[in-house]
Amino acid sequence: MFELTNRQGQILEFIEHKQERSGIVPTQQEIADHFGFRSTNAVRQHLRLIRQKGFLEASDGKARALKVVSRLHSLRRRVFDIPVFGTIPAGIPQDRTQEARGCVSIDIGTLNFKPTPRTFALEVRGDSMVGKNIVEGDLVILEHGANPKPGDVVAALIDGESTLKTFILRGAKPYLKAENPKYPDLTPATELVIQGVLKLVIRRAR
Repeated sequence: MFELTNRQGQILEFIEHKQERSGIVPTQQEIADHFGFRSTNAVRQHLRLIRQKGFLEASDGKARALKVVSRLHSLRRRVFDIPVFGTIPAGIPQDRTQEARGCVSIDIGTLNFKPTPRTFALEVRGDSMVGKNIVEGDLVILEHGANPKPGDVVAALIDGESTLKTFILRGAKPYLKAENPKYPDLTPATELVIQGVLKLVIRRAR
């Protein structure tokens, strides 16, 4: 059986939820309104593909004649694809240009973490964060736009260079702390930009 895309899984979940609550499935217009589609054409296309993949049945051509025929989609809807935007130095800050390098899929049920559209991943290069059990080759999952608290691990631009460190406040002034005594603390000369706050570390088999 083919897997559903994220949007197809959301539509199927919406249909099943409405069916469980009211006993009937939503109309194509209700689906379009819920997901912000401009017309029902997009809904019909999604429903056609969902039926082709074996998760829905339709009979008699009726608007409310859809039937959810498989709960296997519940496995898919727990999986979220997070974009990997290259690497991040965990050592001496370096000039890095980030670009998409595919995705990593995580099971949000198992990991007890719900990503958002602002969630992204970076691959660690260096050993300055070993004290936080973050090592070379790990994938760090970060949330862009989150406000860091003292002690949070962050991806940051310090004076234009990228690094992964622990965010600390000394009085009202922020600085970045390495979790390895080989590396010094970093205090910005002009600018500190927090690009993301750590939510999860994924260690791939080596």
